[in-house]
Amino acid sequence: MNTHPALRTGTALAGVAGALLLAGCSGSAEAGTAKSDPAPTSTDATAPYTDGTYTAEGAYRTPETVETISVTLTLEDDVVTDVEVVGDPIAPETTKYQGQFIAGIADVVVGKKLDELQVDRVAGSSLTSGGFDQAVVKIKDEAAVRDAAE
Repeated sequence: MNTHPALRTGTALAGVAGALLLAGCSGSAEAGTAKSDPAPTSTDATAPYTDGTYTAEGAYRTPETVETISVTLTLEDDVVTDVEVVGDPIAPETTKYQGQFIAGIADVVVGKKLDELQVDRVAGSSLTSGGFDQAVVKIKDEAAVRDAAE
């Protein structure tokens, strides 16, 4: 099949423009949603933390609703040695993304210091990270070693 070079070039440029348009839509939707996520509460907690297992809830906004997750971290010498995340999805899309996040989160956080945890995206799931980070802030507050005089 013989096609005119200008037609091939035009078709190729239209394909690239379409891909860029789709990528731009995806990024802006996530960025817009991320701005409206509930912000983690501030904390003054820093290492050292008391060894143990801590559980906290985190929430994040999706285009459809506000979702929650439960995060359990086990700490030893300020390092995360185990993580468990339990989702409670409301929206049908959330089931997929929470599942991807839960399947990949251990690879991202186990072996890292608690103060170094800042999760942006896990296995293609970016919104669930907001709830995870919110729960980590609460866990840091709970695990912070307090001065015995307090």
